[in-house]
This record gives sequence, structure tokens and C-alpha cells, in this order.
Amino acid sequence: MSGHSKWASIKHKKAATDSKRGAAFTKIIREITAIARSGGGNPENNPSLRSAIDRARAINMPSSNVDNAIKKGTGELPGVTYEEVTFDAYAPGGVALLIIGLTDNKNRTTAEVRNSLSKKNGSLAGPGSTSYLFAKKGFISIEKDKVSEEDLMEVALDAGAEDINSEGEYHEITCETADFEAIKKAINDKNIPVVTAEMTMIPSTTVKVEGNAVKQLLSLMEALEDNEDVQHVYANFDISDEEMDKISE
Repeated sequence: MSGHSKWASIKHKKAATDSKRGAAFTKIIREITAIARSGGGNPENNPSLRSAIDRARAINMPSSNVDNAIKKGTGELPGVTYEEVTFDAYAPGGVALLIIGLTDNKNRTTAEVRNSLSKKNGSLAGPGSTSYLFAKKGFISIEKDKVSEEDLMEVALDAGAEDINSEGEYHEITCETADFEAIKKAINDKNIPVVTAEMTMIPSTTVKVEGNAVKQLLSLMEALEDNEDVQHVYANFDISDEEMDKISE
């Protein structure tokens, strides 16, 4: 849990520059197109599409971009066909990575991912080497000053939440994917603002990372996510608050 939540927090704190927002637009457009192609263009019947649209709205993507991405997926507009690719890899400190991409050229993406890993002291692993460590879950994070842990537990647990962790800067809710929409709705109905609400891959075990490996690891994570073919990078690291403070300084 630590790896996912800390990386989500790091990304949330980064400045939303135009270049970063442009990259985020590209990634979410690809995802919406791919989801609409595989599951249909009606978000009422396609929960994955509904979730992707919510994330597009969260980064202020214009509705026209969302609509066009859906139409490209359903074939109403011409568009590129993207293939999902998965890479198992290892990062500095023995951290397991699961890298998910959407690409129109698998060979190009594989070469670019391998190059990023090589430059940052990581390495590709055989298929399935790390993916078995991760399980698909719903994840919602909320700033602690927006709601008390007690009130949030009452709302989220009643709606089907699996776990609530309030040890760090945020309340962090995990749940089974089937319960995600109901929990999100219950929180929204109480007008509780969320920082992150997404389907994600949560690791079953974590690896403690310290010293120089922390900076190397986070640099690799950022390099991979800067690749527009890479949609998500999941990791099983655990970095203490003290180590994070050192990086911030």
C-alpha cells in the first residue's frame, strides 16, 4: 500500500504545468478510446469508461476531447488502434514494477521502456515475474482536513470499503472493484471532496527502500510515466516519511 499511496501523493503535489497536463490529456484520451472500443461508448453500461471520464474531468479536459475519444473508440470517428502492453520489471532497491501501456507500436514502446529502465538502474523481467504481486482494487484518497476518520469510516464501510488507512497525510480507502462506484457515490453524496479515485493495482507485499536508492527509484518512476505510451506504473516500495523529507530537502 505504501508504494502506491506515496507515489500518488508525490504526483498530486507536482506542479500542473502545461506540458505535464498535455501528457496527461494524451494518456487519458488513449485510455478512453481503448475502453470504449472494448466495452462500448455508454458510460452507464461501462464502469471503466465512467471512471476514466471522471478522471478526465478532474484534470479539466474539455468535454469535446472526451466525446471525440469515445467516438474514435466506437468507430464513429477514424482513429488509431491502441494495443495494451504489460511489462514486469525491477527498480533500484529490489522494488517490483508493473508497467501498463497503450501503444500503436509495441516494438517502439518496448525499446523505450527498456532504455528508461537501463538508464535508471532498473531492468525488465520475464512475463509474470512481478505482476502476481499486484491485485486490482479501487482506491480513493481524501485530505484529512476534509472529513474525520470516524465519519469517513461510517460512510465508506457501510458502502462496502475493504480498508481505510489514515496513517499518512490522507485517508486512503481500498475496496473490491465491484464496490468502487457505490463507495465513490456514497462519498460524493456527503459532499466530501476526493484527491484520487481510481481503479489501481495494489501490491500484496512491500519492499523498504532507503538511502540513495530512494532518489534513483523515484527518478525511474517519473521517467517511465513521462513516456506517453505508458499509462500506469505500479510499484511495491515502502519509503519512510523521514526518507521522503530528505528528498524534499
